Amino acid sequence: MEHPQTRFLNDHFEKALILEEPDPSLDDYLREQGIEPDRVPKPDCYDQAAMVERLREGQHDLIYKRSKFVVDEAVVQASDNLAAVMLCCIGDDTVDKPACAEEGVLVCNDPVSNGRSVVEMVMGEMILLARRLYTANESGRQHRWTKDSSRRYELMDKTLSIIGLGNIGKQLARLADAFGMDVCFYDKSDVANEVGTTLGWTACASLAEAFRKGDFVTVHVSAEDPQGQSNAGLIGYDHFRQLGAERPDNSPRAFINAARGFLYDPTDLKRAIDEGHVRAAAVDVFPEEPGSADEAWTNPYAEMGNVFTTPHIGAATQEAQPRIASRMATSTRLLNEQGTVRDTVFGQGHTIGVNAEPPHWILAVVHSDVRGTKKAIDDGIYEAGASNLQSNHRDFPALGIAYDVNAIDQPLSDVQLHNIIEEATSLSDDPRAIRTLRQFKVNDSV
Repeated sequence: MEHPQTRFLNDHFEKALILEEPDPSLDDYLREQGIEPDRVPKPDCYDQAAMVERLREGQHDLIYKRSKFVVDEAVVQASDNLAAVMLCCIGDDTVDKPACAEEGVLVCNDPVSNGRSVVEMVMGEMILLARRLYTANESGRQHRWTKDSSRRYELMDKTLSIIGLGNIGKQLARLADAFGMDVCFYDKSDVANEVGTTLGWTACASLAEAFRKGDFVTVHVSAEDPQGQSNAGLIGYDHFRQLGAERPDNSPRAFINAARGFLYDPTDLKRAIDEGHVRAAAVDVFPEEPGSADEAWTNPYAEMGNVFTTPHIGAATQEAQPRIASRMATSTRLLNEQGTVRDTVFGQGHTIGVNAEPPHWILAVVHSDVRGTKKAIDDGIYEAGASNLQSNHRDFPALGIAYDVNAIDQPLSDVQLHNIIEEATSLSDDPRAIRTLRQFKVNDSV
């Protein structure tokens, strides 16, 4: 009995494709779980066709990557065993999430581990911009002595506007507090607004208001807003021209972006700088970034002396990368050994798992969110004579799928699993009602 629309995943993961050189400790963590790492060095890992072929031949269970390699439909479909794309970073904009959802492939990231590194860099850049250290350094390299106080500022009593009060934004706000700054923020999330105001920071009703109130504006938003809409083009010239409009004339009026390169068009920022609305900027991310140091790249701000640029190094520290490897390995272990999904970009902030006492079996299903599909799974477990000890379920309506994990007291036979697929297809009238199925035993030793 064949169901070509449903993929039956390995009970325990066996092989992982590792791209873009995450910390080497990741390989050791995976081997401890019985997963063989297949690590591809730069720049070879950016050959899309070669990686598709490698997946097709290796039939990997997992892909680990950082922020450049594009996971598109061809990549997702190359391995019948592919269960998840594990992002060793925060950003998920290089992953075709609808293509992953269509194949029942989960996408997980690390929204925590690089936060401190980014926050410290942004604080350093605020000081660098406030004191014009970048121009002083350049003058000194040209043997010019330029000691003066013109447009050099302390951070104390200045206002910092933070766009996006997530993990990084909150850490930055706390450090800004310690520097004696006033903190404003703009975030579309109701939870973020409640947390921010509780901690004593000023919520702004609009993005424009945040720009007007800030001596400094720094951006820390995800690729998508809380409603799942892309943040591409979030900021425009009209925002930049209002930077510091409600602050004294003698304001630093500085802008910092260590979040996403596609949030605005560089020509809008450059225009605002040329017209004097923005007096200085620090940029770590760009709309177009090379895959490696050998690839040609054009810095859009190369001719602008008051724009300080860095090559996407916000998380590139000796401390952050091992933390990311450790966290992603833990997320892998949870998924591999318990069926627990943590930090999925399909629905941030939710852990989807069960905590029943072992031994038991896990039945984990990625399925369509069409009405009737979940019922087919529950009915199938009941009709098989198994007891559902505990279950957890979450829909991802923006992508039309759901993740369902069940702790059951006995395994279902192949025939019983196929019955679930047939019933789900019948009830939902969706031939891809069940995208992936995975069943395995959780022992006392786990």
